[in-house]
Amino acid sequence: MGRRQGISIVVFLYCMIVGMGQVHAATPAVGGEQLAEGMENPGYAEKPKWFKPSFLDIREDIEEATEARKRVVLYFYQDGCPYCKKLLQDNYGNREIAEFSQLRFDTIAINMWGDREVVNLEGEEVTEKQFAEDLKVMFTPTMLMLNEEGEVVLRINGYYHPAKFLSALKYVARKKELSMSFRDYYGQQPHKKASGTLHVADYFLQPPYDLRAERRASGKPLLVMFEQLQCLSCDELHNDILKREESLKETAKLDIVLLDMWSKARVITPDGRQLMASEWAKELNILNSPSFVFFDDDGQEVFRAEAYLKAFHTQGIMDYVSSGGYKEQPNFQRWLGAKADALEARGIHVDLWE
Repeated sequence: MGRRQGISIVVFLYCMIVGMGQVHAATPAVGGEQLAEGMENPGYAEKPKWFKPSFLDIREDIEEATEARKRVVLYFYQDGCPYCKKLLQDNYGNREIAEFSQLRFDTIAINMWGDREVVNLEGEEVTEKQFAEDLKVMFTPTMLMLNEEGEVVLRINGYYHPAKFLSALKYVARKKELSMSFRDYYGQQPHKKASGTLHVADYFLQPPYDLRAERRASGKPLLVMFEQLQCLSCDELHNDILKREESLKETAKLDIVLLDMWSKARVITPDGRQLMASEWAKELNILNSPSFVFFDDDGQEVFRAEAYLKAFHTQGIMDYVSSGGYKEQPNFQRWLGAKADALEARGIHVDLWE
């Protein structure tokens, strides 16, 4: 892996291949990954030593955590993933997060492309990659936080900034799911000062918001961006990422509407119902801002992204939908890897972290 903050796309793809070809291991799932003799894994990121050294019998892990008055977090990763590295360094490298996690959770790392055996909640033996596929894991990192019955209390698709991630941990550890949604819980928490404004661009759809395909008449897929006024990630998205040339090429292929996830603004949804933006966001279980939700011409949701993303991934998810890539390749990570490979073959280097 290079010394720059970003990671070479070649290394990124190599790590995906290595992760998919990983050998079985009889030792617990913590520490360096085993590779074929003479091979090195340049994308491997060391997990905290306090992650649980699990033998990947998930039912047994839940029982042990319950006895210790903890809950289980399943951390799905892939080698070479810059967001996984950021999670390990910035989040789990934060003393408050690390100490709280050790006290209240058993955190278990699972390779999205791995071949180690997992005993799932039904008692079946499957590979890590099959386990991830069964749980519809399409992003890394993905965190599944389980209750004592093995039910997913909270699912985090992608990277959360440390403050929000700590709020998520506290929400689950304190069993707040019994009284409120994470969306409501997080809405009550103090946030760092942001711009306090929605960044509505001229090329966005303007009110009144009638999002039915026949009313839009452009033939383009629809992207609904749910945001909120106090949102540092939203500020970065609009003040930097969406102003880049490659981003503007992608936004031109979409109809885009920006909604405040807490607003009472009226919206006619793609399926023809009239709702307040806040009602629709709650119905769609929007937990994070910014959240991207894509719809086809039939008014059906076809894809969403709910976490902090840098420029290449933001552009990638737009292209994934506008090009119809999701119809041929249901796994976004595989599709993005192929796109990056094609760019590299043309001599176009991509830094995932710029």
